[in-house]
Amino acid sequence: MKLPKWLLLSIAVPILWGLWGALTEIPEKWLHPSFPPTLGYVVWSLTMIPVALIVLYRMNWKLTHTRRAIIYGCAVGFSGAAGQLLLFSVLQQGPAYLIFPIVCLSPAVTILLSFALLRERTYPLALTGILLSLPAILLVSLQEPTNSPVHGSFWLLGAIAIFFMWGLQAYYMKSSANALSAEELFIYMTATGLALSPIALFMGPGFHSGMGTGFGLTYLIQSLNAVGCLLFVYAVRYGKAIVVVPMVNGMFPLVTIVVSLLLYKELPSKFNLAGMVLALVAVLFMAFDEVRHSPDEAK
Repeated sequence: MKLPKWLLLSIAVPILWGLWGALTEIPEKWLHPSFPPTLGYVVWSLTMIPVALIVLYRMNWKLTHTRRAIIYGCAVGFSGAAGQLLLFSVLQQGPAYLIFPIVCLSPAVTILLSFALLRERTYPLALTGILLSLPAILLVSLQEPTNSPVHGSFWLLGAIAIFFMWGLQAYYMKSSANALSAEELFIYMTATGLALSPIALFMGPGFHSGMGTGFGLTYLIQSLNAVGCLLFVYAVRYGKAIVVVPMVNGMFPLVTIVVSLLLYKELPSKFNLAGMVLALVAVLFMAFDEVRHSPDEAK
């Protein structure tokens, strides 16, 4: 049986993002210690350009300029990019082992909005997988406590803001289907990401500090994220947001943990291991139930 497009994409995206997650700290920690994290955002926004140009070429360089399309495009782009920038700031003020579990549960927002506003529904086994995916995402994102200082309470408010922004972003990807195509949505995401790059440069020590090996390698690594972003938009459009979003967010940390284990010999914690098992079960439940009830889509 031929697998549906949304499922193939929902597998490809976590692989790309999982590799990106495992490799993204190499330029900063190994090859170029002075490479600032905020510069990683700038490089990521630049990697979106060649992907966007390929997409535009396939669209014959035509882009929808309606008011509704622009609003949706900016909503998706700014919610994702602004959340990424805010993450850099909160990680400097609060503990990562508390911030990431909050942020990574953003699919809960997407699930609730898609269920209530888009009237998306699924089947009992898939619904069980969705419910299992949320604790799975929490467990795989847990990190060991550190002794890093905590500055005020802004980091908590920031983490909650990112939680809502990224949840809204995935919802808008789906709800904007009648306003603009997946390709056009990616173009707007690229434009908004680039628009926030000057802020990222202002937050860090500057573009010149990352030149050299660190910059080149970061570009290659961030390209995995950029391609993954485009495929994620397609996955959400082809499938149900309440299934695709928790599936992708549950699998990509799992891939990151496995790759990190192979590259750095870093053993996952017992919580991470439990989350990995739970994530696999959740993904199997969602994929199996959706595919078996969608014979026409799988042809």
